[in-house]
Amino acid sequence: MRHQLAAEEPPGDQPQGDHGQHHAHGQGSDEAVGVALVLDQEEQATEQAHDGSNQHQGNGCFEHGGLRGSFLEGASNEIQYSQRSTDLCGNAMKPFRPGIAPTLVVLVLLPLLVFLGFWQLSRGHEKQALLATYAERRAAEPMSSTQLQATEDPAFRRVHLRGQFDAEHSVLLDNRFRDGKVGVELLQPFHDQASGQWLLLNRGWLPWPDRRTPPAFNTPEQPLNVDAWVYVAPGETFQLHADPAGAKWPRLLTALHPEALWRELDRSGFAYEVRAEAGPATYETNWTVVAMGPEKHLGYAVQWFAMAVALFGLYLYFGWHNTKKEKRHGSGHESTQHV
Repeated sequence: MRHQLAAEEPPGDQPQGDHGQHHAHGQGSDEAVGVALVLDQEEQATEQAHDGSNQHQGNGCFEHGGLRGSFLEGASNEIQYSQRSTDLCGNAMKPFRPGIAPTLVVLVLLPLLVFLGFWQLSRGHEKQALLATYAERRAAEPMSSTQLQATEDPAFRRVHLRGQFDAEHSVLLDNRFRDGKVGVELLQPFHDQASGQWLLLNRGWLPWPDRRTPPAFNTPEQPLNVDAWVYVAPGETFQLHADPAGAKWPRLLTALHPEALWRELDRSGFAYEVRAEAGPATYETNWTVVAMGPEKHLGYAVQWFAMAVALFGLYLYFGWHNTKKEKRHGSGHESTQHV
């Protein structure tokens, strides 16, 4: 029966079968070419992704990417790629972990160091202004003692006095140095005839090489004309212990307080020390206005600020350094687990 049906088929059907076979063969060839093109594009994309990862590795980081290609059925036959990257270098997301103890130390010391730096700067500006005022007023003509009494700001002003010394109540100001030598400054009450006021007049520096014997000095008995200038200390003198009250005369002191002396002597006196200019009744009068100049304060300020910067730099360094050590320690555990 099958043979009869095959025999009854028209002759034209056979060529159609052959043509269908050729058409199927041609379609298979086109699909093979398309697949080859797709594979070639996949290979190129893989090489580009590999080159990109190598470039990131040269910069100290690398990206781990997965390339997935999917052939979409349809007229376009395009390949879509989805790429996902994970940053493994951790620079942007690196945590800062300096620790609690270093943080507390920095919180305490850093503001203190900065404060000390600015304090030294302010002290330097004060000393600079003080020296400028001293130079200006020392260049002026001496005023009278009555004018000095009416002056609200007597610091470093020159004054002309005429009067007599009180030799019974001399004061020796201890721990005064000149050219590396130890000595004292001699101060005596001076009664001004024009104003009737008492002034504590500094007659200058005396050497005192042997502490077993008191320094030798003499006091003029006759009235004298003295040119002097008012000294106002920029701050209180540092003392390890207070000077004893009621000591015998001449009295050895480490700090000077004229008002307390006038109260003890029950006299109306000038509230500040008056330093004599060079004359017949003076000793060495090479005075220093300030013990520490503005340039030293500036140097100390730079040191405090440098210490603050160094402390903050160390804080940052150890914070990042501890983070790197933790990351290396963690990566070592991960590699061990993978093995």
